Amino acid sequence: MPEYSGRVDALIFRNEDNGYSVLVIKPEQGKAFTCFGTLPFAQEGDLVRLEGEWTRHPDYGEQLKVSRFSFDQPATAGAIIKYLSSGGIAGIGPDTAKRIVDHFGAETLKIMYEHPERLTQVHGIGKVKAARISADYLEKRGGQEILMYFLSLGISPSVALKIYKQYGRDAVTVCRSDPYRMADDIRGIGFLTADSIASGLGYFPEDPRRLQSGIKYVLTEALNGEGHTFLPCSELLLRAEKALKVPVDSLSLRLEQLIAEGRLVREETDGVDAVFLKYVYECELDIAVRLVRLNLMGSFECPCDVPETLSDGTVLSKAQQLALKQSLSNRVSVITGGPGTGKTTLLKGILECLPAKEKVALCAPTGRAAKRIGEATGREAKTIHRLLGYAMGEEAAFNVNEDNPLDADTVVVDEMSMVDIFLMRALLRALKPSVRLILTGDADQLPSVGAGNVLKDIILCGRIPTSRLCEVFRQEGGSRIVTNAHLINKGEMPVMNQKDSDFYITRSSDAANAQQEVISLVTRRLPAYMGLDPMRDIQVMSPMKRGDAGVYALNALLQSRLNPAAGRPCIKRGDTSFYSGDKVMQIKNDYSLCWVRDGEEGQGVFNGDIGYVTDVDPEDKTVSVRFEDGREAVYEKDMLEELELSYCISVHKSQGSEFDCVVLPLLNGPEMLMTRNLLYTAVTRAKKLVVIVGKEECVRRMVNNNYIERRFSSLCPRLKLYACAYEAREFR
Repeated sequence: MPEYSGRVDALIFRNEDNGYSVLVIKPEQGKAFTCFGTLPFAQEGDLVRLEGEWTRHPDYGEQLKVSRFSFDQPATAGAIIKYLSSGGIAGIGPDTAKRIVDHFGAETLKIMYEHPERLTQVHGIGKVKAARISADYLEKRGGQEILMYFLSLGISPSVALKIYKQYGRDAVTVCRSDPYRMADDIRGIGFLTADSIASGLGYFPEDPRRLQSGIKYVLTEALNGEGHTFLPCSELLLRAEKALKVPVDSLSLRLEQLIAEGRLVREETDGVDAVFLKYVYECELDIAVRLVRLNLMGSFECPCDVPETLSDGTVLSKAQQLALKQSLSNRVSVITGGPGTGKTTLLKGILECLPAKEKVALCAPTGRAAKRIGEATGREAKTIHRLLGYAMGEEAAFNVNEDNPLDADTVVVDEMSMVDIFLMRALLRALKPSVRLILTGDADQLPSVGAGNVLKDIILCGRIPTSRLCEVFRQEGGSRIVTNAHLINKGEMPVMNQKDSDFYITRSSDAANAQQEVISLVTRRLPAYMGLDPMRDIQVMSPMKRGDAGVYALNALLQSRLNPAAGRPCIKRGDTSFYSGDKVMQIKNDYSLCWVRDGEEGQGVFNGDIGYVTDVDPEDKTVSVRFEDGREAVYEKDMLEELELSYCISVHKSQGSEFDCVVLPLLNGPEMLMTRNLLYTAVTRAKKLVVIVGKEECVRRMVNNNYIERRFSSLCPRLKLYACAYEAREFR
């Protein structure tokens, strides 16, 4: 790759957060040119060396896209005067620059860096001005040298800037003494990055710091990737051995050290020798304590006689009436059941029976779910984050908390199967001791994308009053979706391809054929025959991410058909290109991402939020997204790892959402993926139409496969233990 050198003639743009800059470079010979890239600390007057590729901007012409760069120090007196005269250092203009260089000559920059107190020898520079010049130059020079150090280790400029922002002038010292510390301290730098840096610095594979950091990494991956709140000790050591390629004996010693130092917690849980990250252990413990205390605070007197018929004429079954009374009488209660079993009807009944003066808060984990329950009940509903008043910052924090509790007498949480341990803990912390808490959801769906198994653990513990609704009421217009969902859940084959039905299978013999069927259905047949919008009404889901009928392949094909590039601006992240108009999904909680909605400003975009790209700016390297609830957020390039195309999504990512039409390719796949509850979850996401593309035999195998991969969590046994202890007055 060709190298270019020259002086920074002008700084056109700089994003101080990520270092993205647009500069004009004046070489020693030839014409000035514009370059762009992550170029932190580069100021007017700096001498730089650049490597990159030439690109053509439609408005600004040819520009150099910088991939690597370094700083040069000016060596001659004339070059130093130009450098200091540029205005990049506070307190130095052209006259002052000339006086300094006249006094110190070619040694000027060395004097300023190593003996800045000697600046007072120059006429017109006193102690105050010398200190100001020195501080600014030392910060700039120090930042440049630190940046160059990390670039020499093969670290990208954006990551190097994060390290510098965290540690300042101590960055190199911290990196050399313990690079693994960065994985704990800096958001966006994980164990793998720290391990790569350590390897470049000559750290041995069995260095204690590496092994300890690696063990925590394995637990964190299990938490974020699989939802486990702990790992059995033997499982943890086996995974760590595989990840770190170090014998178990060496790892055992470091694991014991982490436990002794209190950085991990080891405890027997329901007969399992469990190891927890400390903050995860404390989270599950806190949830159990608060739920047990609230549940045993004493019952309510039912505010009215339980009605047999609601105000809209809906007749309640005996089971619904019992569930209604139980929900109104207890401090904490759960309502669970499959689609069409009357959970929403029951919520309407609860709201009708509560006194008019009762303050009720209705919420759900996602904006889509909150909107749906609000429309169904005729009451205002909010996301849990919005209800708790998310406080801006890097981590999850809320303005509504123990010190400022929620002003509500009754709190109803819908779609509880989506709630993870961290959101549940935040909600419980925000409740007054006198509150009534009603939790509703379908316990047979897949567990939450986030960590834990909250709803199922609460039900299984047997200590929280639970109403399970089984009778199916909703079968509007002969719909087969609801009845088929219940057939699947009972281990029976769904009824497909009946005349005038809403549940079909299009037979495909292999993945390549299924891929073409999916594309045809979404782009042509369903829009033509049913008037469905392929972007907003139809959602393709796949059990698998890879393969011809997997998420990645179908996303690429659907993007090319529904939102073709046609030479439009794009920004790439890995193998994915983002264009204006793309359908996208947020795939991790980002509590610091800013958004705007109708003049309101806030922070926080969350796992599973679906939106559409409204603008792509290749020059600023930003992608703007408008989410379905109206929030608009801007993503810089290094944040695009948080976005995925969502023309096709995994079934796991569909939780809490409903779509008019679900298209579901089903062929052969791993037994642990092709399960009954995955099929059940996918089918229950559809409101008007389900189209399976694949083999009936695959559907049959999934219906018969009641395998449920265990999610390691300790909430259920804790609830049992603390309830017994509290009742025996051993625990308060």
